[in-house]
Amino acid sequence: MNAANPTPAELLAVCELAARAGAEQLIAWRGRFKTREKAPRDLVTDADYASEKAVRAVIAEHFPDHGILGEEAPVMEQLDRPYCWVVDPLDGTINYAHGLPYYGVSVAVASGGKLLAGVVYDPERNESFAASLGGGARLNGESMSTSSALTVEESLVAVSFPPRLDDISLDLRAFMQVGPLCQAMRRTGSAALNLAYVACGRLDAHWAHEIHPWDAAAGVLLVSEAGGAVTATDGRPFDLVRADYLAASSTPLHQQLLPLIG
Repeated sequence: MNAANPTPAELLAVCELAARAGAEQLIAWRGRFKTREKAPRDLVTDADYASEKAVRAVIAEHFPDHGILGEEAPVMEQLDRPYCWVVDPLDGTINYAHGLPYYGVSVAVASGGKLLAGVVYDPERNESFAASLGGGARLNGESMSTSSALTVEESLVAVSFPPRLDDISLDLRAFMQVGPLCQAMRRTGSAALNLAYVACGRLDAHWAHEIHPWDAAAGVLLVSEAGGAVTATDGRPFDLVRADYLAASSTPLHQQLLPLIG
C-alpha cells in the first residue's frame, strides 16, 4: 500500500476494516452504555466514543498523516488536509439507545472535497455497503445498483428530520409536498443507512436539508457509484462541507423531486 498516494481501492479496504472495528464496539456496548444529551433530542453514548476510538485506531495504523473528521470531534478544518477521513461511528444513536436495530457505522475518505471511498456497515444484519470512486458499489462484495424507479408516484422515499424539528423546517415542508405524491414515505433515523438503501434499490430516494458531512459522505458516494443521481438540495453539485443532499435512483426521479424539496 502506498501511504503517500493511495488508490481508491486501497482506501476502501481501510474503510472496511475501520467500519467493522467500530461496529464490534457497538455490539460489545449494547445494553451497558450510558447516554447523555449533546443538545435537545441529540444523544451520545459511551458506544459512540468507543466506536470512534476503534475507527480512528485503524485509520491511524494505515495512514497516520491523514486528517479525521468525526461526529464526536467535529473539527471542520480537517477537510483541508490532503486526505481527510469522514467518520460517523454510530449513525442512528437514538435507535441504538432504544434498542431499535437500525443503525450503522459510516466511514469515508475525501481529498480536495472529492469522495474517494466509503463504507456504511450495518452490524445488526452484517451488511457492508462499499464504494470507491470509479470502482462501483457493492453489498457484501456483490455488485449493487439503484432501483428502476423513474417517477415520484412509484417511489418509496425517505426523509431525514433534524433533531430540533419545527413547523418552518425545510425537511418538514418537503415532506408535506412529497408525501401526497409518492407511493410511501419513511423516516428511519439513520441517514447513512437510508443512502445505502437507495444505493441498493430498497429505497428510491432520500433527502436531508440539515445534515453533517459525517452523516452523508459514505452514503452519497454509494449512491453515485450505484448509478443514482445526487446533488445538493438546491440542485447544485453536492458539497461535502454543506452536506445537504437529494439522492435518487435515477435522473428522471431526481428531477421530479428537486422542485418539491428544494
